[in-house]
Order: sequence, then structure tokens, then C-alpha cells
Amino acid sequence: MLVQQQKIQFSPYSSLYDLIVPKDNMLRKINELIDFSFIYDELLNKYCTNNGRTAESPVRMFKYLLLKTIYTVSDVDVVERSRFDMSFKYFLEMAPEEDVINPSTLTKYRKLRLKDTDLLNLLISKTVSIAVEKGIIRSKSIIVDATHTLSRSNPFSAIEVLRQRTKLLRKTVYLFDDQFKERMPKKNNSNELEKELTYCKELESLIEKE
Repeated sequence: MLVQQQKIQFSPYSSLYDLIVPKDNMLRKINELIDFSFIYDELLNKYCTNNGRTAESPVRMFKYLLLKTIYTVSDVDVVERSRFDMSFKYFLEMAPEEDVINPSTLTKYRKLRLKDTDLLNLLISKTVSIAVEKGIIRSKSIIVDATHTLSRSNPFSAIEVLRQRTKLLRKTVYLFDDQFKERMPKKNNSNELEKELTYCKELESLIEKE
């Protein structure tokens, strides 16, 4: 059952957010300037409105996935970081002492609520577009104007990040057409960033063409 209930619960520890999460923190700015209620409209037909157990807030679940995309982490890692990172908890509109979800809930959410492959991309694109309009993000890429934040939180090099992204892209394509493997450009096996970028452009061009 879908219930619109996405506000930080009253907590004697809520004032910690004002002490720990800076006013110019990207996640704070996104939270304060973007109205995520559009998520309910997009997902209304994915939930039963009058029957069953109250579901996890779709806004919060979507925000978990948005954090995954911004910080390039796994389901397990985004949930674990949300346990101790106060900026994550603030973004998720949780009370400081509130416990996090089980990572498997994210998998179920994608399978049961986001059955349409393009829906998650649509929701993320819409969020990024709003953030661009509000001046929070200066790039239409979800790898946003947060270079310093990413460099602190992401242990991977640029070439490793690119490889993670292309691997995810290939896996998504294979869900639709496993035979597409035969048409993929040859992967770059060197550690040269320029060659990796060339491979990424070839991969992008091929998929766009198809």
C-alpha cells in the first residue's frame, strides 16, 4: 500500500543535522530545493492504494538509488554508508538514530516497482534536470559538480570508474539481446586513459546507432 509519508520523523537528535551537514552540502541543497513528490505520481500505478502492508516510502527508495548513481556504489555499500554518513541520512529524510533498510529491499524495489527498464533513468533524468534548473548541478551528467566529494568518497581511479560504467552498460544491453556481445567494440586492456575514453565513445556510438 502506498502512503505519502516522507518527512524526517521528530527526533531529539534532529538538531545534529544542522551541526554536521553544511548548508552548502550538495545533498542538503538537493533535498531543500527539489520537491520529490513527483515520484508518487510516476509510481502510482506500481502500488496498491488500498490494500496490503504499508510499503517503504517510494521517495526514500528512489533516493537510495539516486545516491548509488551519484557515488557509484553497490546496494550493500549505499545502505551501509547511510548507516553512518549523516549527509546520506539527511538526504533520505531519516531520523539520526533511525535504522537503514536491508540491501535486498533495493533489489525488490527495482524488480517490483521499476519493472520498466527506462523508468529509473526517467526519474533520475528528471531529478537531474530539476537540479540543473535550480543551479545545484552545473552539468547534465549525474556525475555532478561534486568532484571533491567524489574524490574523497570514491576509491577508484578515473579509468576504473569508466570501466565500471561500461560494464554496467554492457550488462543492461545483454538483458535485451545477449547476441549483442558479438558486435561490441574490442575492449581496451591497457591502462591508458585516452584509449579507455576512445573505447567508451565507440561503445556509446554503437548503442546509439542500434
